[in-house]
Amino acid sequence: MLRYILRRLLLLGLTLLVASALIFVLTSALPGNVGRIILGPFASDHAVAVLNHQLGLDQPLGARYLHWIGSLLSGDWGRSLTYETPVLPLVLARLARSLLLAGLSLAMLLPLAIGTGIYAALHEGGWLDRLFSVGGLAFGAIPEFVTGVFLILLFGITLHWLPIQALPGDGATPLQWLAHLLMPALALVLTLFSYLFRMARSGMLEALAADYTRTATLKGLPGRTVILRHVLRNALLPTITVAGAQIGWMVGGLVVVETLFRYPGIGSLTYSAATHKDLPLLVGCTLAITFVFACANFLADLLYAALNPRARQTIAGG
Repeated sequence: MLRYILRRLLLLGLTLLVASALIFVLTSALPGNVGRIILGPFASDHAVAVLNHQLGLDQPLGARYLHWIGSLLSGDWGRSLTYETPVLPLVLARLARSLLLAGLSLAMLLPLAIGTGIYAALHEGGWLDRLFSVGGLAFGAIPEFVTGVFLILLFGITLHWLPIQALPGDGATPLQWLAHLLMPALALVLTLFSYLFRMARSGMLEALAADYTRTATLKGLPGRTVILRHVLRNALLPTITVAGAQIGWMVGGLVVVETLFRYPGIGSLTYSAATHKDLPLLVGCTLAITFVFACANFLADLLYAALNPRARQTIAGG
C-alpha cells in the first residue's frame, strides 16, 4: 500500500505540473493587452509598453513560465488587477467557502444517493425503485439554476423556512451557517443525485449477480453477511471513482449556484476574473480548482485501492 501511495503522489505531482503549464499557456493566449487593461483605453502606447515590460510580459513564454512557477512555489501568486490585492489570500479565502459548501453538499449527497441506490437494487422493480429512478432522472435533467430558483420560491419566499442569501452575517453561529447554506447545497444535491444513484444501483445489481455472491449464498452465509462482506465492497468501487470527480466539479463548477445565492466562492471569483480579464487572478483560481480536483481523485484512488487490493497490487507491481 505504501508503494502504491508513493506512486500516486508522484503522479499527482506530475499532473499538477502539466496542468500548471497548460493553464499558463492557455491564459497567456487569451485576447487582450494586460497593460492596456490596467491603464485603460486612453493611455498612450508608450505607457502600455513600459508597464508590460515591468510586468515581464514582453519576455518569451518559456521564460515567463519559469519565473511564474518560481514565484508560485515561493508563495507569490501575483496581484489581482481587479481587486488590487495579492492573489493567494483572496483565492484561499474564496476556496475555503466553496469547500464548505461542497462539503455540506457531499455530506447530504453521498448517504442519500448511495443508500437509495442500494435499497433500489435490493428491491429491483419495486415502486420505490421506480420512484427514485424517475425522480432522479427528472431532477438531473433540470439545470441547477432552475432548481435553485424553485427552491428559493418554495422555501425562501413562500414558506419562509430558509434565508435566500447563502452567506450569513458576521458572527454567525454554526446553525446559522447551516441554515444559509442548506438551499444551495440542496440545489447541488438534486442536480447530482441521479448520476451517483444510478452508479450505486447498477454496481449493486452487478455485484448481486456475480459468481462470488452466489457462492457465498450457497455456502449458507446469512443474507446480511453476504451483502456487507461481499456485495457492498465490490458494488461501491465505481461509485467511489465517480464521487471523487464530483468533488472537483462541485468546487470549480459552482458559478451558477454561487451567483444565484450570492455566495462569494471560488466559482464566482473565477467568473469575475475571466470577465475582467484579470489574468493573475484567473490563473490562481484555475490552479486552485485543479489542485482540489487532483487531490479529490487521489483520495478516491486511495479508497478504491483500500477496498480493492488487486488494484494497488497491479499498479505497484507495474
